[in-house]
Amino acid sequence: MTKEHDEWEVLFDGTSFDGWHFYNGGAVTEPWELEQGAMVFYPPENRPDGRGYNIVTDKEYTNFVLSLEWKVSEGGNSGIFWGVFEDKRFVQPYETGPEIQVLDDDRHPDAKNGTTHQAGALYDLVAPSQKAVKPAGEWNTVELTVDHKSNGGRVLLNTIKIIEFPVHGAAWDAMVANSKFADWEGFGTYRTGKIGLQDHGDIVAYRNIKIKVL
Repeated sequence: MTKEHDEWEVLFDGTSFDGWHFYNGGAVTEPWELEQGAMVFYPPENRPDGRGYNIVTDKEYTNFVLSLEWKVSEGGNSGIFWGVFEDKRFVQPYETGPEIQVLDDDRHPDAKNGTTHQAGALYDLVAPSQKAVKPAGEWNTVELTVDHKSNGGRVLLNTIKIIEFPVHGAAWDAMVANSKFADWEGFGTYRTGKIGLQDHGDIVAYRNIKIKVL
């Protein structure tokens, strides 16, 4: 095994939810399922107290490369978060964690709400430079880099670099000020936080999740 492979930490090996928990909650159970080496979210018909079933890592990360595969159902929507802060003040991971969009661009209405809402976008902040997403039902590979040391972030979708962005400082603050998150206390302010996967009410699957600390 090469040194590069030694640096990767497996966050999901396809056999258990070890290392993950519900946001502000306990161990991962239904409506998430393990199927053929993937974690799959099936939206429940009933939600007690309107609760969400977002999941986050047990560990926190600051500078990293995150690699994973995702597959969304027809018309589906989900997201990948980083910098997530867990606190009872916040109900959802997206209140603090920026999101890389997971979406069926062809069918979900969010794709028509501006390019910053399309698959691979830094949600409501940075639009993909080109369309690299595969159709609903097919696996997509994402590589997200967040490096506060160089103040650089980027996303590769299916090996194609589609966005680059600052991750803190004046340029980051200006992006947030021009977004829906402008007045959100805590959004994008935690340089160290958890990785999260979103319950957006649609079927979505994730697999081969690993991270490399920079």
